Amino acid sequence: MIASRWSSLLGLLCLIASHLAVAQDYPTHVITIVVPNAPGGPSDLFARWIGNLMSEQLGQQIIIENVGGASGTIGASRVAQAAPDGYTLLMHNVTFAAAPALYKRRTYDPLEDFDPIGLATRTPQVVVARKAIAANNLRELIAYIKTNQQTINLADAGRGSASYLCNLFFAQAIGASMTAISYRGMNPALNDLVAGQVDLMCDQVANTAEQIKAGNIRAYCVTAHEKVEQLPSLPTCDESGLAHLETSVWVALLGPRGMPQQVVFRLAFALRQALHDPTLARQLARLETTIASDDLATPEGLSAFLKVEVEKWNRTLNAMHVAPE
Repeated sequence: MIASRWSSLLGLLCLIASHLAVAQDYPTHVITIVVPNAPGGPSDLFARWIGNLMSEQLGQQIIIENVGGASGTIGASRVAQAAPDGYTLLMHNVTFAAAPALYKRRTYDPLEDFDPIGLATRTPQVVVARKAIAANNLRELIAYIKTNQQTINLADAGRGSASYLCNLFFAQAIGASMTAISYRGMNPALNDLVAGQVDLMCDQVANTAEQIKAGNIRAYCVTAHEKVEQLPSLPTCDESGLAHLETSVWVALLGPRGMPQQVVFRLAFALRQALHDPTLARQLARLETTIASDDLATPEGLSAFLKVEVEKWNRTLNAMHVAPE
């Protein structure tokens, strides 16, 4: 019995020593950030910009690997199963928090299988409609929807996408049931909205601002507490009478559960330093994206934030009777 206890203790001490050695030397080679989306989208751009700045802080190259498919669950699964040594990380967005309510066959839990490093960015979304819709403001739009909800189509970029989630959040907030039409990406969805083939959509400002400013679609409110610079006359949903419709396309950095604490701290520090870069701030501002506050760009801050987001999307999807696949 005593020998067994000593053996267990020795094993634990070896594990601790191994973790300390990794933490002291980290990083010694290339770090990979998995982005579970296709190249070229906002999440991918943010990961590349932030990764380059973190690379300067850490003294090692950071490469971005796009592992798309299944609304981000394939890339997230890969990181969840990776060695917890700080060399394989995940840069995911809001769809990460909705996964428990959307996919029963996923191989990970966002709250149990990852070590949070920090929230990076937040981008507000906009409620938009086809140009010819008979509503001049949000109150008129809600009245129009409630009168015609059986025939109204909501476009989104695919199940689990940020636009899909925002559409559901909006529908729940106004107490309406509309027909969802999912596309393979935002561009075809937005093209059909411009062409008047679908009625409504909710998506981030970066994707919709140019069409709004050109007058090709109508915008009703922004899902943030503050107005956006690109569309200064567009009110917030709160200002328009739809209280508490606040949601954003956030991006966060995580690693597989079990990373040495000092590695997590080193990565979180590098992330915060990157987020303070003035060039990054200018790049993000052009996309109406805000940098996360220092208290959220921490392991503790992101952990608390994720718990709220997972509960929020679980509650919303259940209320809208969305069954997990």
